[in-house]
Amino acid sequence: MGTCSENRRNVPELFGTAVFNDDVMQERLPKDVYQSLRKTIDEGKDLDLTVANAVATAMKDWAVEKGVTHFTHWFQPLNGITAEKHDSFISPTSDGRVIMQFSGKELIKGEPDASSFPSGGLRATFEARGYTAWDPTSYAFVKGDSLYIPTAFCSYSGEVLDKKTPLLRSMEDLNHQALRILRVFGDRETKRVITTVGAEQEYFLIDRKLYEQRKDLIFCGRTLFGAKAPKGQEMEDHYFGAIKPRVAAFMKELDEELWKLGILAKTKHNEAAPAQHELAPIFTTTNTATDHNQLTMETMKNVAARHGLVCLLHEKPFAGVNGSGKHNNWSLTTDTGKNLLDPGKSPSENFQFLLFLAAVVKAVDEYQDLLRISVASAGNDHRLGGGEAPPDIISVFLGDELTGILEAIEKGTVYDRIEHQKLMTGVHVLPDLPKDTTDRNRTSPFAFTGNKFEFRMLGSAISIACPNIMLNTTVAEELRQFADSLEEAKDLPAAVLELIRGVMREHKRIIFNGDGYSEEWIKEAQRRGLLNLPTTVDALPRYLDQKNISLFTSHHIYTEAEMEARYETILEEYSKTLHIEALTMIEMARRDIIPAVSHYLLKLTESVLSRQKLSSRFPCKAENALIEKLSTLLDTVYERQEALETALKDPIIHSVNILTVSTYYKDKVIPAMEALRAAVDEMETLVASKDWPYPTYADLMFRI
Repeated sequence: MGTCSENRRNVPELFGTAVFNDDVMQERLPKDVYQSLRKTIDEGKDLDLTVANAVATAMKDWAVEKGVTHFTHWFQPLNGITAEKHDSFISPTSDGRVIMQFSGKELIKGEPDASSFPSGGLRATFEARGYTAWDPTSYAFVKGDSLYIPTAFCSYSGEVLDKKTPLLRSMEDLNHQALRILRVFGDRETKRVITTVGAEQEYFLIDRKLYEQRKDLIFCGRTLFGAKAPKGQEMEDHYFGAIKPRVAAFMKELDEELWKLGILAKTKHNEAAPAQHELAPIFTTTNTATDHNQLTMETMKNVAARHGLVCLLHEKPFAGVNGSGKHNNWSLTTDTGKNLLDPGKSPSENFQFLLFLAAVVKAVDEYQDLLRISVASAGNDHRLGGGEAPPDIISVFLGDELTGILEAIEKGTVYDRIEHQKLMTGVHVLPDLPKDTTDRNRTSPFAFTGNKFEFRMLGSAISIACPNIMLNTTVAEELRQFADSLEEAKDLPAAVLELIRGVMREHKRIIFNGDGYSEEWIKEAQRRGLLNLPTTVDALPRYLDQKNISLFTSHHIYTEAEMEARYETILEEYSKTLHIEALTMIEMARRDIIPAVSHYLLKLTESVLSRQKLSSRFPCKAENALIEKLSTLLDTVYERQEALETALKDPIIHSVNILTVSTYYKDKVIPAMEALRAAVDEMETLVASKDWPYPTYADLMFRI
């Protein structure tokens, strides 16, 4: 924790102080070195080793001045979190002393062990060599006593083993195809099109002492048992409510730590569920936003610990209340500062915007499966379609105005423009507010929100790399098709209108502006032929459909082997997650819950017997009924715990076919877990609070 004077530094002075950013580079690098590095960052030019040596020296000197002794190549393997191996700057001298050195070779290349990270079969255990390569587009930063260098990660034979490399490839690909469209429209000024993202992060905060009493939270990040508290979120009093002092102190320190790291933390508030909160950043480039979101999640956990709290990032830590998501606000901007998804004042006349809009609509419809797959996990399966999150069915919300414009183009009619109105407050001292032409739709999984698309299906713990790889690549494919057509067009306006008309004819089924939570929409979506993929196991097999393989290989994002590896990795993680959860349930039931309830029953029985000795005139109806009910439930819990244990011993879980294994967990293990939970949760409501072995939902969500 910093001193009062440190905490009172103004934000501009604090912001980016732990980052080797552009200002630091300009100050510390020779002018020619800086300009060469900027060309590498901005234009993708190759990095000269002489430049790398100069950068490494300046980076090391800057870090050492901040008390740093080590450096690490910080990368993002396929497990969705980050990895780091720390080496000191020390180098021996001939007189037995040491100096602090850091070379260009050490900066641009590292060699961590590649055998212990998930690879989906790309690497065997004995094939240990892997490489990390410096990503100069994401700034290095200082954390603790180490200099963190963002890097890509690949195997000895060149297979991509991380999430950063394909993300960078997808950004380059989208840039190339978008520039082709801009050139068709006569734009010769733009040199680069950048995808930008702002990732809103939801999370829960609970007391650490209570957390440490729950094995399920420790091992699984979510509660596997727990009866609903008398009060949940039904009073709608937590959302945007006053922030409690302990939480406010956490949020204050979190902001400061993130600002030091150059993370654009902007908005903080209470979310819908008790103990749930949200942090939203300002947009930045997708690669940087991905790095920043990983840092944000890590920083949340570290800061929470300093406040005696635990930050839960699981998608559904508590049953019966809202889970946590991560809204991925995605847009396209040029290096000249223009947002390509900004409709402007007259969207019906902005053909360039409408063409980019049509490309996104077409991409979402043609690749619904990939968007669903990009957010698939065992944890998110609990959240999606649960009434507080987007449904499993992908659709696009455009609002009345844009939908009307596209429909008019489809029909060849003149669009009857919606006039922008003012919202009349009716109070003289209050200003009349400009009224948007359409409302927001919180039930839509993919909604246009003014000048960006908000992809709302992401789970709170997920890396945002995968969803953005999917978005970038699918939109790049549509722009490629459009550019191929328009570059040969004799009459550009007519050709653009025909392309948009074709998109509406063939893909308007994906546009839905209504209530995505309603039962009617599920039926309507089925009638339209939209996909409904409720679980990870339902969605993942489509990843290896030929159209998807062709998409990624033709755009050089993945090889087919790398796609197969990711398929294997996701399904393997799904099965492992459920296996750990099932083992934890068995452990809790056998060693804690059954003994606790047995002990409580013994006390009840002794109470009844002692009363009967005093007087046979009082039959103790309440206690006798409770004993009978708890005894029956205790037998049920024992039987269901045994059934779950038996399910985990089935030889099928050792099958070499990962889809067979994950399907078994979905169809057999999950129902067994749910059955055990139902009996335990009912039992919890009948046992005295002091005799129940774990903190309850009421304790966990209302004790901060």
